[in-house]
Amino acid sequence: MSIPSDKALVPFVSVDNMMRLVNHVGIPEMLRGLTAYIEEDFRRWELFDKTPRVASHSDVGVIELMPTSDGEAYGFKYVNGHPKNTSEGLQTVTAFGLLADVYTGYPVLLTEMTILTALRTAATSAMAAKLLAPKGATTMAMIGNGAQSEFQCMAMQAILGIDTVKLYDIDPKATSKCAANLAGTGLNVVTCTSPEAAIEGAQILTTCTADKQYATVLSDNMVGEGVHINAIGGDCPGKTELAAGILARSDIFVEFPPQTRIEGEIQQMDDDFAVTELWQVLTGQKQGRTNEKQITLFDSVGFAIEDFSALRFIRDKIKDSDFYFDLDMLADPDDPRDLFGMVGRAKETTSQ
Repeated sequence: MSIPSDKALVPFVSVDNMMRLVNHVGIPEMLRGLTAYIEEDFRRWELFDKTPRVASHSDVGVIELMPTSDGEAYGFKYVNGHPKNTSEGLQTVTAFGLLADVYTGYPVLLTEMTILTALRTAATSAMAAKLLAPKGATTMAMIGNGAQSEFQCMAMQAILGIDTVKLYDIDPKATSKCAANLAGTGLNVVTCTSPEAAIEGAQILTTCTADKQYATVLSDNMVGEGVHINAIGGDCPGKTELAAGILARSDIFVEFPPQTRIEGEIQQMDDDFAVTELWQVLTGQKQGRTNEKQITLFDSVGFAIEDFSALRFIRDKIKDSDFYFDLDMLADPDDPRDLFGMVGRAKETTSQ
C-alpha cells in the first residue's frame, strides 16, 4: 500500500468534527466570528466573482451550486432544499463546501456545511439587523421554528444583545423543540399560538418557513411601522413568505439583486422595483435605517460570498487543531506528466 504525499492530502471537517469545533468554541463566539468574516468580505464585495447560484429544480426540491472567488481563493457550496424531507425523517437542507487556492487550483479545505450553513445564515441575518434594526431592539419574533430557528435567535442575542424571543410555528411541536433548545441561553423565551401574538411588541420580525410555495406568513395588516424584518425563508422561484403590500411599504435590502429578484420576496414585484445592496450600507455608500417609523426588510436568499466567508473562517479555526483529518484526495505522481505510470505502480504494489 502506497503512502500518500502531503500534496495529496486535503483537510476534511466531518459532521462530528464540526460539532466538536462548535462546542469547543461555543455557539455565540462562532456566530460573532462568522459575522466578522462575512462583514469583512462584504466590505470588499467588488473584488468577488458574482453569479446567481446554479440551480436544478424538481417537483420536490432544488439542488444548487454556489461558487465565488476573490482572486486568491475559490469556494463553492453544494446545497439542497427539499421541504418534504422532514416528513421522511430527513433534513430539509444538507450541504458541503470546498475552498481552493486559485494559484494552483488545489483544494485546501473540504467540509460539511449543513451545520455551518445554519450558523452563517444566522450570522448574516444578525449582520443585517445590526445595520437596519431599530436602535435598542430587545425583542424578536421568530416565525418558523425549524432547524434554523435556534441559531437565528442566538445570533440576535450575540450580535445585537436582544433578550427576548417570541416563537411561533404552525406545528406546536416545533415551537416546543425550539423553546427547549433555547433554555439556558439567557434568552427570555415566549411561546405563542399565533403569528400576531409573536409579532406584538417585537422590533425584529424573522420569518423562516420551509414550504415551497407562495405563502403569506405575514399579511400586510400584521406589520406596523418602525420594525425590521428578516425574511429568510425564500430561496427559490415560487417560494415567498410576505404579502406584497409589506414590500411596497418597506425599504428593501438584498445580497445580490440578480439572484434575489429570481428567488426572494421581491420576485413578486416588478423587475425595476428599487432595492439597496447590503454591502453598500456596510461601506457607507448607501443609507440603512434613516428614521424611527421606517420599515426595513432584509430579503435574504443566501449568497455564495457568505459561504466563502464561512469556509475561510473554518480554515483558520482548524489550524493546529484536531478538528479535521486529512483525505487522500489528490493524485500526486512522482512525475506530474506520468499519471498512468502512477496507476501502474500502484497495481504492482498491491500485487506484492
